[in-house]
Amino acid sequence: MPLDQLLRGVWRMRLWLLALILIGYTGAASLVLAWPRSYVASAVVAPAESTGLAVSTLIATLSLSQGGAGLFDTRPTGNFAIYLSALRSPEAAAMLAAETTILADITRRRGDGFAGRVRDALGLRMQADRDDVQTYLERRLAVTQSLVATTWNLDLQYPDRDVALDLLVRLHDFAEAHVRAGLAGLVERRLSVLEARAATERDVFQRVPLYELVAQHQRALAVLRSDETVAARMVSAPVVEIRPSIPNRSLLLLLLAVALPMAVLVGAACLVLLRTPPAPQPLPSR
Repeated sequence: MPLDQLLRGVWRMRLWLLALILIGYTGAASLVLAWPRSYVASAVVAPAESTGLAVSTLIATLSLSQGGAGLFDTRPTGNFAIYLSALRSPEAAAMLAAETTILADITRRRGDGFAGRVRDALGLRMQADRDDVQTYLERRLAVTQSLVATTWNLDLQYPDRDVALDLLVRLHDFAEAHVRAGLAGLVERRLSVLEARAATERDVFQRVPLYELVAQHQRALAVLRSDETVAARMVSAPVVEIRPSIPNRSLLLLLLAVALPMAVLVGAACLVLLRTPPAPQPLPSR
């Protein structure tokens, strides 16, 4: 079909297309405006291993200059990698389910509105459990690395402003305590074995290295119990925005204003092409 004929066919449908665009935009904009909004709680953390006085450096046998050699390594390694994994772990979900109202909030939101009535009519599960909390953390907790520094941004979305800040603080404290407990348990188990071995060892040449290992592990245990930061050093304290920003209504309405007319025009062009009968083919000459 020639382009001018296609454009004339679309132009003849302009009133219907305009009405369809207005109705579609009104409906889509109503859904965007009625969509529940969430607050974003944010914090900035940095790996403790990136500083020369990190716990992992103090409890190691290397010097401070050697321990700080990984300062420019931007990959999450060591205790900080365990910290990042613990933020979305099943243990973190169980902690939030036991100590906060997130289960009741998820259950209440499932039963609200038209979607809640549909779930109730279909007999779907309404009560939230720990798996739902972990799914929420995987979807709503964003952990992104800064492009200009060795810092990481933690962003958590939640409909309630105070709860969003409380959840982020609890997650940070839990991940930090998880790393500290793992290191302390490892050091204590090794220390008990070394002390028992040193107490029964009769060879003086074997006792001296054992005493050195005992002293090293006692120093590590003392550092773990005294330092407040083991895995992630808090660069910026957790804060929450004053106004909800998720979803971005202005951006969504603008995208709808651009995408919806384009979609309607493309659909109209396809309809014109389908309604136009194919041109008759000339008979072959003999």
